[in-house]
Amino acid sequence: MGKALKDVHIVVTGASSGLGYAMAEALLDEGATVALASRPGSKLTQAVNELKDKGYMAVFELPLDVRSEESVEEAVKWIKTEWGRIDVLINNAGIGMRTVNPKFLTEPQPFFNVTPEGFRDLMDTNVTGYFLTSRGFAPLMAERGRGKIINISMNYETMKRKGFVPYGPSRAATESMSYIMAEDLRDFGVSVNMLLPGGATLTGMIPNEVRKELEGNFELLKPEIMAKAIVFLASEQSEGITGERIVAAEFEKWLKQRSN
Repeated sequence: MGKALKDVHIVVTGASSGLGYAMAEALLDEGATVALASRPGSKLTQAVNELKDKGYMAVFELPLDVRSEESVEEAVKWIKTEWGRIDVLINNAGIGMRTVNPKFLTEPQPFFNVTPEGFRDLMDTNVTGYFLTSRGFAPLMAERGRGKIINISMNYETMKRKGFVPYGPSRAATESMSYIMAEDLRDFGVSVNMLLPGGATLTGMIPNEVRKELEGNFELLKPEIMAKAIVFLASEQSEGITGERIVAAEFEKWLKQRSN
């Protein structure tokens, strides 16, 4: 059986760990050519080398700070020069509540205790970052009349949860932007969809000490929960689907309902 993503060129932001790394590996496993995009440094280099050690040779290191339009422009230039095109952009880069309150899950704090710097930094990464990377790469897709953008999001509950400013508002904003992007790009043949795990997930956004407390109460999802859904959304199987919000933990059910 052939690989579902042979000759598909994909950029995954925030790919050096967590959901991004798991999605990149799933895409590589289906034959995709994948650029792991993340802030430059040993963490990114190590992630790329790990995947190469696993036998994935079509993996590339793409230094990218999503908060900087100059950095995005450099990444776009690299894609144009090295690949000549991009088929899929996965916006995943983000920072979590631990940056403003390390104990956010066990000891939530009110929004007025959040520092303006902490608020701006998170919004700049999680909202402006999705905007800047999409703004940079979408024209390459529009010129070809085809392409896919997949924006990673999270549960509605988290958007309303006590003590979740600014992370909750940041993802509510990216969902609104995703729906608008889907409409803006519809006439260009480019789809925009959202994908979220469907629950608290075992990533670096949850500090180790908090993780231990949580694991005693309920089971955290593994990043690999994203694999099937991300492969589907990146492949030809999802042609014509745009403006959808898909929960990875319920993907099989969603797919079944869609095909009925």
